[in-house]
Amino acid sequence: MVVIGYDKILELIDKKKLIENVDKNNVQPSGVDLRVKAVYKLKNGGYLGIKNRQTPNVDMVSDKVGDKIIFEPNEFVLVETMEKVNMPKDLLALILPRSSLFRCGVSLHTAVVDPGFIGTLTFGMKNLSDYPFELEIGSKIGQIVFEEVKGNDKLYNGKYQGGKVI
Repeated sequence: MVVIGYDKILELIDKKKLIENVDKNNVQPSGVDLRVKAVYKLKNGGYLGIKNRQTPNVDMVSDKVGDKIIFEPNEFVLVETMEKVNMPKDLLALILPRSSLFRCGVSLHTAVVDPGFIGTLTFGMKNLSDYPFELEIGSKIGQIVFEEVKGNDKLYNGKYQGGKVI
């Protein structure tokens, strides 16, 4: 595994638009901090089968920077990032939570960002604590880490291409 570092991340942002709408102050030694653009609540259940799937309908809670949202204990939401990624065929990305989240009793549920994916990112977030948790739109919640992929000519072409929340 070769993790892409600070200098190479900045080069890829400038030359290849690896990440758009990025605050370069959020580029870290081995990744980039990601910020909350919008929060969504699930309206109903979903289904994941062998051949079919049905994702829940959602309601947007807020997408206004500075708005503060209270998550009650055990509450689950979807969060969308401000940043948009443009993944080349030779990189994949992993999303890791910022430690401040789990210190507040909150988990971030993420997935691999495949080569060829283009769009904003959507994660699940759950308040696992016994206390309310407050989140401000625009705050940093996770870090994207890029790794090299060798021998790949296949690009992501799935349902969420373009950054679809559901």
